[in-house]
Amino acid sequence: MQLTTERPTTPVEKRKTSQRRSSMQARREERRFYLFILPWLLGFILFGGGPIIASALLSFTDWSLLSTPHWIGLDNYKQLISDPLFYTSLKNTLYYGLGSVLLGIVTSFLLALLLNQKVRGLSFFRTIFYLPSVVSGIATALLWVNIYHPDFGLINYALSLFGIQGPGWLTSENWVIPALIIMSAWSAGSTMIIYLAGLQNIPSHLYEAASIDGANWWFKFWHVTIPMMSSVIFFNMITGFIASLQAFVLILVMTNVNGSSGGPNNASLVYGLYIYRQAFQYFSMGYASALAWVLFLVIMLITFVQLRLAKHWVYYEGETKGR
Repeated sequence: MQLTTERPTTPVEKRKTSQRRSSMQARREERRFYLFILPWLLGFILFGGGPIIASALLSFTDWSLLSTPHWIGLDNYKQLISDPLFYTSLKNTLYYGLGSVLLGIVTSFLLALLLNQKVRGLSFFRTIFYLPSVVSGIATALLWVNIYHPDFGLINYALSLFGIQGPGWLTSENWVIPALIIMSAWSAGSTMIIYLAGLQNIPSHLYEAASIDGANWWFKFWHVTIPMMSSVIFFNMITGFIASLQAFVLILVMTNVNGSSGGPNNASLVYGLYIYRQAFQYFSMGYASALAWVLFLVIMLITFVQLRLAKHWVYYEGETKGR
């Protein structure tokens, strides 16, 4: 009887076999990844990438929609520098963006803290606070136009009960942007859900350890809740700024007087509204495209600054502080 012996596999060979299997698995996962995102990529290239490239080219032309585009080089961007409404709309947009983001963060975070408590009917309250964020934009705008009405609006009526004469919210140059900022908190329910998910992911042993050390509620909030929620706050800050700098529909409807929006005296003329005015009221598509690309650069700049500052206050679990 002949015996055969097999050479035992060395550790190096086992490691190489394991690496080959891992690489094959990685390639399969990569192919699945590209397969799943292929519909989105095709949609972006066909319906997003094309308009983006066209907009970049149109920003160097003079095009009135009814004629052939005429190449004028950097004239649209030179016109921007001497356009006073460009600076007015940019100032109004930054004012509205900063105010709405700060108010939105505070409001939605406080709502999330309240709705994270163990009380009866919690699901009902969460639904009630989330519902306004899914209401149609036009319906929301019309609702707030009536709330801000100087004569029979709900806010001025409430102020009159205390003997205070309410302002003409949407007809006052000083109050129209604050009014729009207050209105922006109406959709705080969408970010409230994100904060609520983040609060429920904070490990309970951190609060237990703080309690053992004798910490009160404020210490727990400032030294446990805020650091653990800093990444969620940062995410909502980034997305909130991007959305607020593109605000358009609600402001278009709420400030529309005699067929013209952005009043009074351009006090509520935000950047998106100015692009709309140039494109679809004056039919200056080339100049509107140049405005859109400047807005893109402004958003990129603000986002870059936020990302650079984030390393000083945003904490990620499992991250070392040596960066």
